[in-house]
Amino acid sequence: MSRLPVPLAPWRAALVSHLEAMDSPTFVLSSLHHELDDAATASTAQWKGETAAYSPRARTVVYRGMWAGLTSNPRNPAPRNPNTYQTDLLTITTDVRMEKVSEMFTGPRAFASPPETLASCAGGPVEGVIWAAHATTQWRIRGRVYMVGPDINSDAAQPVRQALEPYMRRQHAGNIQAGAEANTWEWARELTAHFGNLSPVMRGSFRNPPPGTPISQPPGPGLGLGQKVENLHDEVARRNFRVLVIVPEQVDQVDLSDPDRGRRWRYDLVTTGNEATWTITELWP
Repeated sequence: MSRLPVPLAPWRAALVSHLEAMDSPTFVLSSLHHELDDAATASTAQWKGETAAYSPRARTVVYRGMWAGLTSNPRNPAPRNPNTYQTDLLTITTDVRMEKVSEMFTGPRAFASPPETLASCAGGPVEGVIWAAHATTQWRIRGRVYMVGPDINSDAAQPVRQALEPYMRRQHAGNIQAGAEANTWEWARELTAHFGNLSPVMRGSFRNPPPGTPISQPPGPGLGLGQKVENLHDEVARRNFRVLVIVPEQVDQVDLSDPDRGRRWRYDLVTTGNEATWTITELWP
């Protein structure tokens, strides 16, 4: 039984407006780090139901827009998908070789060797914390994460597409470009558009030496700091480039803009059968 489209999130408009008003739309994203020395051993222990030690990890990431809704950027040389869908799914970009990937994607496929061969897959729970100083509002986004990689159009990546599609609400026909070709939305095109939305210097960072490895180790062929990438299909950079899509399941909003009466709401995504709805509970701040 296929899932019905997830309705518009009641928190979306306020969150997007806060993010777009920030000089630098960054937020803190947390995950769990396996303490076992060998990542494959940690995965095996988890799937056997054994207890593994974890510790929290957090990093600052850049909000790259809602999935399927990149904002217009005249400097982006990549072909763009039509404005067909609207989602509530926050996106960030990452180098697949970074530690946060192995922390967020703990299934058997997540420990690919070398890591740049890791394909599109579902990940685990994450939490993002956003402080919108101009609005004196804090947001907590709790949910799960999915990886979109270069294989996203393949049969193997179908579970990822199926997991995200219910959140991709088709917009009014008036917002869709005319013409059959323009109305064709493609997953791989969206991935390339995210890569093109980065500056040449940022694209070049995906040709850096493996993040976190000792500087005494040779970086490998074609790798090095300070590179600029103009080619949207640069083999090395695209092999390391991924988009992470956060699917919110619970959102906590604390509005402290009124010093005399702070307000707080919790939004929960409740799924019953093949239908999903958002519930709203007002809390003491």
